[in-house]
Amino acid sequence: MIRSIRLPLTEALSQSLHMGDNVLLSGIVYTARDAAHERMTEQLARGIPIPFDTKDAVIYYVGPSPARPGQVIGSAGPTTAGRMDKWAPQLIGLGARGMIGKGKRSPEVIEAIRRYHGVYFGAIGGAGALLARHIVKSELIAYEDLGPEAIRRLTVKDFPVTVIIDCEGNDLYELGRRSYLG
Repeated sequence: MIRSIRLPLTEALSQSLHMGDNVLLSGIVYTARDAAHERMTEQLARGIPIPFDTKDAVIYYVGPSPARPGQVIGSAGPTTAGRMDKWAPQLIGLGARGMIGKGKRSPEVIEAIRRYHGVYFGAIGGAGALLARHIVKSELIAYEDLGPEAIRRLTVKDFPVTVIIDCEGNDLYELGRRSYLG
């Protein structure tokens, strides 16, 4: 079964999702990779607010390629989420409820997901051109100097993801593997 979800990702909505659920996201998603995470953390340390409201936000770990003429965005596949693990718990604590990436997460991130009722979604790596078809609008909102790693506000429609880690800390990479191997 595939579940369609309208963002923002509220706590109640997050708690209704379970590890392994296939989901189609529609609404606003923010992009941020390593450089943007580092800059946001530096700003927060100086008392400067970050460029978007984190409450119930979903952050997509992506550095899209430039759009071709007539396209909204270029290829937009997920990057390895573990690279954001040193910054993610702070953003989750500030209200960012969902993250989209690929790969495993650290115990600290899983604990923050559990504590703040978040969700880690996986998107298929290597399918950036196909995923870009589900992005209907892209707006640069901060850190233009970072190029592909600038922060963008994306409007997505039926963006396909799988719940990898649910708000109870159930991890598909761990529990799914154990289930498969017996």
